[in-house]
Amino acid sequence: MNALSPLPPVVPAGTMSRADQPVFRLPNGFRLRPWREPDADVLVRSCLDPEIQRWNRPAPLSRDGARAKIEHWRGRWRDEQAAIWAVVPPGGTAPVGLVGLADVDLGGGTAEFLYWLLPEGRGRGAVAGATRRISRWALDGLGLHRLRITHSVANPASCHVAARAGFALEGTMRSALLHADGWHDEHLHARVQGDPGAP
Repeated sequence: MNALSPLPPVVPAGTMSRADQPVFRLPNGFRLRPWREPDADVLVRSCLDPEIQRWNRPAPLSRDGARAKIEHWRGRWRDEQAAIWAVVPPGGTAPVGLVGLADVDLGGGTAEFLYWLLPEGRGRGAVAGATRRISRWALDGLGLHRLRITHSVANPASCHVAARAGFALEGTMRSALLHADGWHDEHLHARVQGDPGAP
């Protein structure tokens, strides 16, 4: 019996690390750029925001810890494991949020979105626009096949972001994530290559 040949990777190794992380400008004037060391204070503040704490469960950070996390994100780009952007408002220089892809699997062609916004960034369509733009880059530019968003069923704002970004609701994962008030069911949304109405 002949051994089956292994499947080739969906995206060849080195596709991310050979290039610099891109910078994007959104139609609403927001910009997406890599995090920088001077952004550390914003990252420290984000860990204290009640809404970010509720849905993203960040550990408290010192300024040195925030700088180390930003450097860690640079390394995860080089290692092709994640792509994390700062969300910068029109006319501003300091981030008001974060959006990116974690659990990047180039060989399998998948990744998962994560995002949060500080109060001054909310209600302006920044995350939905950023998710659409990064999706276009990830699917059409990088060549991934499937992107997913998961969130607590008690978080309708994330459900709205997923719908506006063209991510179909695929189902509910029962008791999937532990929050401060107990285990939450989570919605699973996804966008795959060839979906109609591509962002």
